[in-house]
Amino acid sequence: RRVLFRSQQTAYLVQARDTLATAQIRADLSEQYATIQAGRMLKRADMETMNYKIAGNTLLRNLRKTNAAARARAAASGVVLGEGSIQGIQNANVQAVMRDVDVAELNALTAQVLGFEDATAMLQSTKVQSELNLYQAKRQAGGLESAAAITRQMGGLLSNATLLEGATRFARTA
Repeated sequence: RRVLFRSQQTAYLVQARDTLATAQIRADLSEQYATIQAGRMLKRADMETMNYKIAGNTLLRNLRKTNAAARARAAASGVVLGEGSIQGIQNANVQAVMRDVDVAELNALTAQVLGFEDATAMLQSTKVQSELNLYQAKRQAGGLESAAAITRQMGGLLSNATLLEGATRFARTA
């Protein structure tokens, strides 16, 4: 019986150790995965930011072409550049494009900030979840270690009872 209790005690202790080791491995892998995903989020935000900057530059390039074409038409018609309706058209074009460029810049900044915040939130969430999982595993391992200690005590009590029973039988036969 004592051997049975020792093997059961050992099984509880091995299970406690394995529970902790598995929880630590899972926590490490979760944090690695979150780091990779956060990097992808940041890269995606950088690409989105770049796309908004490209859109802003495209707007400015198109403005130059549009105003150049308007000036060329005005010059061909004999209109004085920098005065009258041609200047009003160019001013209106510049104002409209600058509003669009401001929106593109704001969108680029927003994409960058939100990408960083999303990545940070993911990393923090994973860290908290890993800590909770490790805490739970430690509690479970503590329960298994307690079960091992109780098993050891029961083994001792039962062996004492068996010894006492044997002594009693010996006393009756003697």
